[in-house]
Amino acid sequence: MSDPTGSSPGAAAAARMVDTPAHVSGQDARRVAFAAFVGTALEWYDYFLFGTAAALVFNRLFFSTLDPTAATLAAFATFGVGFVARPVGAVVFGAVGDRIGRRPALLITVVMIGVATGLIGLLPDFAAIGVAAPALLVLLRLAQGVAVGGEWGGAVTLAVEHAPPDQRGRYAALPQLGSPVGTLMSSGAFALVLLLPDESFDSWGWRLPFLAAFPLLVIAFYIRRRVEESPVFDQMLAQESDRPKIPAGEVFTHAWGRLLVAIAAAFLGVGGFYVLTTFAISYGVDTLGLSRTLMVNATLVAAVVEIGVIVLFGRIADRLGPGRVTFWGGLSSAVLALPVFALLTTRSPVAVVLAISVGIAALSVAYAVTGALLAELFPARYRYSGVALAYNIAGALSGFLPFIATAMTSSIGDDPWVPATLLIAVSLVTAVGGFVGERMRVRDEVVVD
Repeated sequence: MSDPTGSSPGAAAAARMVDTPAHVSGQDARRVAFAAFVGTALEWYDYFLFGTAAALVFNRLFFSTLDPTAATLAAFATFGVGFVARPVGAVVFGAVGDRIGRRPALLITVVMIGVATGLIGLLPDFAAIGVAAPALLVLLRLAQGVAVGGEWGGAVTLAVEHAPPDQRGRYAALPQLGSPVGTLMSSGAFALVLLLPDESFDSWGWRLPFLAAFPLLVIAFYIRRRVEESPVFDQMLAQESDRPKIPAGEVFTHAWGRLLVAIAAAFLGVGGFYVLTTFAISYGVDTLGLSRTLMVNATLVAAVVEIGVIVLFGRIADRLGPGRVTFWGGLSSAVLALPVFALLTTRSPVAVVLAISVGIAALSVAYAVTGALLAELFPARYRYSGVALAYNIAGALSGFLPFIATAMTSSIGDDPWVPATLLIAVSLVTAVGGFVGERMRVRDEVVVD
């Protein structure tokens, strides 16, 4: 029977690599981390656009034959489809990244999601083509999900494998900045088009943020194309002749215990974020009667706060360890969950902005170090696949949380403890993942010239 801690032939091969450390210059490490950040920011911009549009647009224009609650549920279900597709992308691009190279996989993913997002901006709505509109929307959301399934794991892996061993926390935090920057870009784009008259917004204004994906794709592809391949991967190619034919299969066979821990550690950063953005926007607008502009602007302020939290705790992880930071981040998010949703129900604009900002800041403590922790839970032989699978299985499990939270508030009531209960559960799962994960970390060496 396989060892769930990853003590397999692949892990042993990875251990042999320590004998001859990979070399990389400090300048290369910084350039790669920046390129990982730029590509990831585009990916999350594209992906988050869909979440905001699901709460504000798709329910009315693509599911217009349903009553308001059912339309919102349908829009969130479509939103969740992207999460189901993400593990597929993790398997496909994990195989590319672990067998052919980290760099080629990341070039494909950035093109794929940019094109899919731009095409959403060109889709006719239900009034124009009927049921084909939501069907095409689902297909493009699936394409987004597959691309993101391979993107984040590869970006983090590439950044970590170029980083000095004692600074992996701060380098792995740079791709994490793609999330708040992507939020700023997507929420900012929607905040601008929401200034349009309602008729203009519904007919063409909402499309502009999606169409902006095309020029952003050109920039991201150019930057990412200039990135060097991972020195750890190059070293692995030179030393190993038995690369896994199906890296994901090796993860499930030899490191399923590590995979479970990694999924738990990543759970809050994915699921909690969508509870406090996608669901919270819908909850504020449809249940509490708050303005769309207020809720979107609250996410903008929260994204700025998140940037500071990620930078700070990425550095703290280099001293304390990413698992310990994840543990305390999960506990803090659980403690603050009920106060956050209680503040929303006050309907005070200041309280609403404070609530979203505090909630996002708390979960970002764990999210800041997710990349560093997950990358050190898997040996280089199947690291891309392991990191991508863990993160995206967590996404698939938590992607329907906005749907579940909406269904709960609709059937049980709109008291703040209802969505807070979900957030507490997710936070505690991640706290456990961080506690266990700190004790399972593996390291490969990189020498910085």
